[in-house]
Amino acid sequence: MALRRKSVDRRVNLSKTPVASGVLREGRDTLRYMSSACPAFLALFVATQSFAQRQPEFDRRLHDIMRRPAFNHARFGVEVYSLNDGKVVYGWNADELFVPGSTTKILTAGTALELLGADFRFHTKVYRTGPVTGGTLHGDLVLVASGDPDLSNRIQPDGTLSFENEDHSYDGFAEAQAVPGDPLAVIKELASKIAASGIKRVQGRVLVDVSLFPEGDRELGTDVVISPIVVNDNLVDVMVTPAAQNGAAAALSIAPQTRYLTIQNQVKTGAPGSKLDLHWTDDKELADGIHAVVLTGSIAVDARPKLRVYKVPSPSKFAEITLTEALQSAGVRMETSGAGHIPSLGSLKQEDVVAEHVSPPLREEAKVTLKVSQNLHASMLPSIVGAYREKGTSDPLQAGFDQERALLEKADLDLTAAVQSDGAGGAALFTPDFMVHFLLHLSRQPFGAGFRKALPILGKDGTLVKIQVDSPAAGHVFAKTGTYATGNALSRGGVITGKGLAGFIDTKEGQHLIFAAYINFVPLKDMDEKSTQMVGEAVGEIAAAAYEGF
Repeated sequence: MALRRKSVDRRVNLSKTPVASGVLREGRDTLRYMSSACPAFLALFVATQSFAQRQPEFDRRLHDIMRRPAFNHARFGVEVYSLNDGKVVYGWNADELFVPGSTTKILTAGTALELLGADFRFHTKVYRTGPVTGGTLHGDLVLVASGDPDLSNRIQPDGTLSFENEDHSYDGFAEAQAVPGDPLAVIKELASKIAASGIKRVQGRVLVDVSLFPEGDRELGTDVVISPIVVNDNLVDVMVTPAAQNGAAAALSIAPQTRYLTIQNQVKTGAPGSKLDLHWTDDKELADGIHAVVLTGSIAVDARPKLRVYKVPSPSKFAEITLTEALQSAGVRMETSGAGHIPSLGSLKQEDVVAEHVSPPLREEAKVTLKVSQNLHASMLPSIVGAYREKGTSDPLQAGFDQERALLEKADLDLTAAVQSDGAGGAALFTPDFMVHFLLHLSRQPFGAGFRKALPILGKDGTLVKIQVDSPAAGHVFAKTGTYATGNALSRGGVITGKGLAGFIDTKEGQHLIFAAYINFVPLKDMDEKSTQMVGEAVGEIAAAAYEGF
């Protein structure tokens, strides 16, 4: 059965559309977006006429949402597909392009699972470049980055990956927190294996090979540096706790503790109820690539401890230093430090591997990417796909998108209904119809059931944990959220340029649905959590209405 749904008569000419740009803020789905957007003045209530059947109650509830004053100038796009009936059962502007935000991660993660395999595992190896005699390595240790995004404390004893509903990379949100445990757990595991191999002294250096794909670009949502080596999501977690009295210095708890980063604490304890004000200043790179930075501001005396993260400028140097320190703690004496020449991968032999870490299967990583909308992980995936599927390519990112395009063409999906240039959704446009039919394609894959479980669950976990918590639909909607927002200097507020929700619904009547719902262009007076959640609740209401209306 062909999956393609060709757009009807309403193609958007991107060359004639206004440009939207700015910084997107809504925590976990936050993205920086600079791209052509759809026309802002399209008629709000022009329905796609190619769908014969409508559910009256769902249609009424959707229109009730659209008529709210907050959405006077917004655009809505919705499509609902019945897996029971094998057809689209509702559409509203479903063939129009919308700003999708992080619902793009559906495409990114789904492509990686299909092309690499749900059981794919990353193999992160450490090689020696010289002989070992009497416990002394006459050469260097080379950590070869595999693209594994979970060299951290996420791995649980049963092999699953843990997550917090508010991921630590989104420290602007009140409940953001890191997964409990040692963020250097995997690095210390590698160090222990090196020591167990018989190496007690290293006359060379620890080197980190990041040739799998380029290091240095920052992902568009949280500004974290993209690299094929990822230790603790390339972050240092700093928990700020107020002192017992106003005016005293706040306390900092830093994880991981490493010489890579020195933090000067200039945070004061403020009056009860005072506004939180924490920011990094005066970041300096010192000798050997280490950094010194100042954390300044204030935290109210009656406030709960607050997380702030430092975004590591050089993930490869961070990995080099933390592995060196872990080796020293494991009893391995390091005699040389600093940069050195990294040998070509072709010169490294399997018999020279002194330690190896094997990741949980990719289906577990998809859960982290989708549940918490992990921007760094999603941003890496196209390059990972390109690097592994087209070995030796000079442009892994483009190779990843070439591989994705071939997959979509093979699935007979309409590529004129999709625009994508990054993995997390910072440069993307999709029609609701395209997203629904890509989800339909995924549902037919061997990993389809697992993909559905990896999505946030309405009112229960991930980025949907606070949405429609009291709705009968809570627990029955498995869907990816997405948000793009930008500032509005004219009103001193902002605009939700793109809000989306797409996934699966098990209705109370036993129907199994696929849906995609988008709301674009919602001006907000205040860009705070309460205001942005209002728009999130609206797409959640649309999903709840489908749960009850079909």
